[in-house]
Amino acid sequence: MTVSELSFTAPAQTIRCHGLLLDMDGTIIDSTEAVIKHWQKIGREIGVDPDEILATSHGRRSIDVLQIYEPKLANWEYINHAEGLIPKEFGQDAVEIPGSRALLEKLEEQVVPWCIVTSGTRPLVTGWLDVMKLAHPKNLVTAEDVLNGKPDPACYQMGGKKLRLQQREPLIVVFEDAPAGIRSGKAAGFVVVGLHTTHSLEQMMEAGADYIVQDMRSVTLKSWNEATGEGEIQITNALV
Repeated sequence: MTVSELSFTAPAQTIRCHGLLLDMDGTIIDSTEAVIKHWQKIGREIGVDPDEILATSHGRRSIDVLQIYEPKLANWEYINHAEGLIPKEFGQDAVEIPGSRALLEKLEEQVVPWCIVTSGTRPLVTGWLDVMKLAHPKNLVTAEDVLNGKPDPACYQMGGKKLRLQQREPLIVVFEDAPAGIRSGKAAGFVVVGLHTTHSLEQMMEAGADYIVQDMRSVTLKSWNEATGEGEIQITNALV
């Protein structure tokens, strides 16, 4: 079957879980336009064609991108400052991924362990959550926390540990939009739900996502037992 013959029509499927790890951009919000303006601004400052930077920057840490184009700016002091300005300067250019707000509110309401695991910095993530008035997780794993960014599994491994789950072999579900993030989640040993919001289906399938959906409207917290720390996530209209 070719990609053109695939469709988002799979019957409802249920995934058991003890905790959730979510990427930020492309998964909870779409800040593509803001990020484009950010890299255009940086590109002008360092004398590099912004289109060249944007061709490889999505889903990657700024420190890894700048290490290629302007190593002297590849430090956390500069990057934290620059990324912290994005929600302030370009906040009007971001939108929610459909269904993300409802899911986060449900996770908070049911006291489900969850964590954002992102290639962005802490000032960027908290800035967006504030601007968009979205739920803040108790735990974050951001770009500064790991030596190597996605597709290295370290960030998702750290996210899993931060959930402090009691099960010997916890069932953790990762939500990702980028191939590098999908590979990171799979390498960490977790089930990965890919969102077809920023990359081609071919890229997502090649990266190894267990499920591929169009957006968070296909994801529902079906049940949660706080006593046992186990619940069920229902996935509807996944790719078949």
